[in-house]
Amino acid sequence: MKNLPVGTQAFDKLRKAGAVYVDKTEHVYNLINNGSVYFLSRPRRFGKSLLVSTFKELFKANKELFKNLYIYDKWDWSKQYPVIHLDFAELAYDTPERLENSLSDFIIRTAIEYSIELISSEIETRFSELIEKLHNSTGQQVVVLIDEYDKPMMDSLNKEKEVHQAIKEILHNFYQVVKAGDAHIKFMFMTGVSRFIGLSVFSALNNLYDITMDAEFSSICGYTQEELESNFKGHIEATAESMKISKEELLSKIKYWYNGYSWNSKISVYNPFSTLAFFRNKEFIGYWYKTGTPIFLIEQIKKKNDIDKLTCKVSVSSQLLEGNSSDYGNIESVTLLFQTGYLTVKKKEIGKRGPIYTMDFPNFEVRDAFLTSLLGTYTQKNEEKVLELGDMIYEDIENKNGERLGRNLEELFSNIPYDLHTKRESYYHSLFLLASRMSGCEVEAEVHTDKGRIDAVLRHDNSITIVEIKYAKQVDQIKGKMEEGLNQIKDTKYYEKYTNANVSLLVVVFCENKDVSCKFENI
Repeated sequence: MKNLPVGTQAFDKLRKAGAVYVDKTEHVYNLINNGSVYFLSRPRRFGKSLLVSTFKELFKANKELFKNLYIYDKWDWSKQYPVIHLDFAELAYDTPERLENSLSDFIIRTAIEYSIELISSEIETRFSELIEKLHNSTGQQVVVLIDEYDKPMMDSLNKEKEVHQAIKEILHNFYQVVKAGDAHIKFMFMTGVSRFIGLSVFSALNNLYDITMDAEFSSICGYTQEELESNFKGHIEATAESMKISKEELLSKIKYWYNGYSWNSKISVYNPFSTLAFFRNKEFIGYWYKTGTPIFLIEQIKKKNDIDKLTCKVSVSSQLLEGNSSDYGNIESVTLLFQTGYLTVKKKEIGKRGPIYTMDFPNFEVRDAFLTSLLGTYTQKNEEKVLELGDMIYEDIENKNGERLGRNLEELFSNIPYDLHTKRESYYHSLFLLASRMSGCEVEAEVHTDKGRIDAVLRHDNSITIVEIKYAKQVDQIKGKMEEGLNQIKDTKYYEKYTNANVSLLVVVFCENKDVSCKFENI
């Protein structure tokens, strides 16, 4: 049984150690033979750096590393190309000045590696000189690999806008050199988490072909179901035996926790970092989420107060997913969440103006951790308390305990700051659905029937709860709102759509004074 390459991002190190490697060289081969300048966006810790490292070793003609891989007998190993490999995760960039110094140092180190003397003093001209001299001195065009291109910009999102803009401008000028030096470049591959952050950067590299949503390369990072079962066969068997469950049960749970990422809705892949960590630890917990707390995402959602985007699946246009805003403060929350890996494509349809994507959390790991973190920030409660209340809310819904459900919802929402409270029914509707989803219920919002629209349908275990949500300005209005909600469900017979399931009715009334009243009824 091969070792697990947990945390290994260098292709040569992984191959020399004889660790598990899921062969992606067919994708590599097809990319090189069908173009020369590419961009790929994938979430952090998703295999981008390993992919970049694979390109590096291939163009350096390190043949032995590729033995028994798809590309081994298809590549011309007699040619060796000069490679410029820039990984922004290894640079200092917390200020514009440090970013410039780091880029300058990188250029100098690369020149020394290839015994090239540079005379230019400015970063842009020095980079241009490096590319040209590498081509001339080796007789081969240059390969440019840029990993995590957007990391300086992403990490400056919570800094002053002027700092963010200055960093973006430095990178714009730097990348412009690559386009100008096209005659000297054999191949370029750039990766990042986002595309929207670097709009001005992409204007400098408008010849990039973006393969992020390309169906042909949807599994270039991550593991498909087939790849998981064939490459980790020994680990699957050992883990099933260790956990004393069947192989089939184990595979089902791994899929529920770590699969579900998709960029075309047809092919889904496992998060490689979480999958490897799970096989090492043999414990179902959230591995990927813990590698970086998305503070700026939480703050963005809180600032916009648009939690409704996370209460259920949401449909958006391709333009919104690309995030075509030049002002980072105006980026849509759905765009941020998709491009950073917290939402993924579940369905793709063709609308009048192009593709329409239905977005949702990829799997339980992401949904549970993100919603818990978001509700913790919103309600000013620690995550342990949020999880405790979430479990209790699920039990209340499952056991149809309206009185306790009301008390638990009151406790969960009691500390939400006054300035975040919006005195309208739709706001409380979103709060309830967010809490229900965090608790573990599957949530459908605003479900249409032939007789009207249901506020929400909750699926839990083998049961369904049909929910009507009301808002009362005063305490003496609660009883009337409760009756109004129940009559609305009964008169329109919303439940008829679910006659083959165990169905109950629930009315939730939020009062302006933060009281919450809940009432269940059986069909």
